[in-house]
Amino acid sequence: MNKNFFHILVVDDDDRIRELVKEYLEKNKFLITTAKNAFDAKEKIKIIKFDILVLDIMMPGQSGLSLTKEIKKSSQLPIILLTAKGETQDRIEGLEVGADDYLGKPFAPKELLLRINNIINKVQKHTQLDEIHIGEAHVDLKKLNIKLNNKVIKINPQEKKVLEKMLETPGKIFSRSDIGKIIKITKERTIDVMITRLRSKIEANPKNPKYLQTIRGSGYVLWIK
Repeated sequence: MNKNFFHILVVDDDDRIRELVKEYLEKNKFLITTAKNAFDAKEKIKIIKFDILVLDIMMPGQSGLSLTKEIKKSSQLPIILLTAKGETQDRIEGLEVGADDYLGKPFAPKELLLRINNIINKVQKHTQLDEIHIGEAHVDLKKLNIKLNNKVIKINPQEKKVLEKMLETPGKIFSRSDIGKIIKITKERTIDVMITRLRSKIEANPKNPKYLQTIRGSGYVLWIK
């Protein structure tokens, strides 16, 4: 993704902060639109496709937390919350309702830029992982299927979540507890069954796996080469 085409909406009721952030990010080759409150932001979101939202929590009218919760019900738009320094509870609540990151005020514009670039990198990484080959298997996470030996096999949302996490860090060992947290399951037997089922969809020879392997006493690991 070329960041020259990366469109960011900056929402803050403080005119000075809005203009400071706008000027700094434009100098770094981003396209910037600003809004002074949640209502203004929602009107712009209706007509413009933004790639990231920088959103102040404390604003007159609808708060940034409330707006984040509303947006995340129907959109995966990445959101960075701006929080008052020391407002730990706001930060926790922000992450709970779906915010992707937060930054305490006052902040250095360069730190905001770093956080934006981190989100861009994550978006690019996920985009690259939508379709990937694991050995002879062609995995399409968008379509929720795996093509192997000229057969198309469906994967379920839980299997997709596990694959996404493992594909982000190939070679990393995931314990049963790690996998349980990803899919919100605590029973180890259920986790083992799911991995076995997933392995049968990826491996040409599931009984002698090359890619989705069991590490005895530790958990599971996925290799993609």
